[in-house]
Amino acid sequence: MDAQAWLVVNALPSMGALRIAQLIARQPQWPEGWLAALPSRASSELRLWLEHPDRSPLQKVIDETEAWQQSGPSRHVLHRDHPAWPALLNELPDPPVVLWAQGDLSALEGPKLAMVGTRRPTGEGTHNAQTFARDLARRGWCVVSGMALGVDGVAQRAALNAGGRTIAVLGCGVDVIYPASHRDLHEQLSSLPGGLLLSEHPPGTLARPAFFPRRNRIVTGLSLGTLVVEATEKSGSLVSARLTLEQNRELFVLPGSLHNFQARGCLALLRQGSAHLACSVDDIIADLGHWAEAFIPPEDTMQQPLPTTADKPPAQEPLPDSLPDSLLASLSATPTPIDLLVHDTGVTVSDCQQRLLMLELEGWVAQQAGGWVRLPRP
Repeated sequence: MDAQAWLVVNALPSMGALRIAQLIARQPQWPEGWLAALPSRASSELRLWLEHPDRSPLQKVIDETEAWQQSGPSRHVLHRDHPAWPALLNELPDPPVVLWAQGDLSALEGPKLAMVGTRRPTGEGTHNAQTFARDLARRGWCVVSGMALGVDGVAQRAALNAGGRTIAVLGCGVDVIYPASHRDLHEQLSSLPGGLLLSEHPPGTLARPAFFPRRNRIVTGLSLGTLVVEATEKSGSLVSARLTLEQNRELFVLPGSLHNFQARGCLALLRQGSAHLACSVDDIIADLGHWAEAFIPPEDTMQQPLPTTADKPPAQEPLPDSLPDSLLASLSATPTPIDLLVHDTGVTVSDCQQRLLMLELEGWVAQQAGGWVRLPRP
């Protein structure tokens, strides 16, 4: 079947990814077998398109997609008969029928790991997301995520900065920028080598809350495993964790402080025994290598990206004049309540608040759930 046929199947009424997957498993011939196997309404719509495409509403989907492809470079329609279609998706009970793609299709080659986490990471969570994504990219792995605020965006930026590959699966059309603050990341994923945007929704589709949990099954389905960087107990990242286990993929979790509210979801996964503890990229590759060797190129044959400014160790900056050494020394990547800062440093509450506000404006510290943290310096 060609792209037009799969676009039509995807747009048939009274159908969905699960029902279409069940029908595909019966291997019907196109189009006679499909006409016989489809529910009556879908069968009638398909017959109308086959016999009178100019009178069928299904033709509009084809025309709009072809217009979108012709309006810019690196735009593709992927389906299970396309040479770049990721075979791992066919293992899902409800794989997408069609994926609209924008960017570099070579990102679909090689091993992939999903990286997910909170939209409000701590400084430590941000640092960990950057480090793991960069190390994965240097080892030839593709980082898969959802271009969301927080861990998603941090990980994908780090992979691109390291000269690696990263795929963003969107809960909207690939031409829709959501969230709006990620306009630059959207452009990089569309145009830089190794960057790719994917969506099971046609171009122009606006983001809806119901689309994001469905999007997550593709994020995890593309990947050999999932790494949860930092997540609260009610984080949407735990949906991705559950999907990973349901899809018989490996689940990895970074440890976090007992006092870090943003890490309690990770700790819960570890307590349940459903996830592997990951302290480095080596831990992940060691656990996945036994069944994923076909995806993993030998380390000595990988092309190492040139060092970037992000790879250089941070220069030692002088402390700001407005901050006593004792206050900065009391802050770390783990949130510290202001009352504890007052107790440890001996300054007044009002003076502490004023100094923290000034430091926040200067980019030294940030307020997060549970208190204040010291930010890693670029």
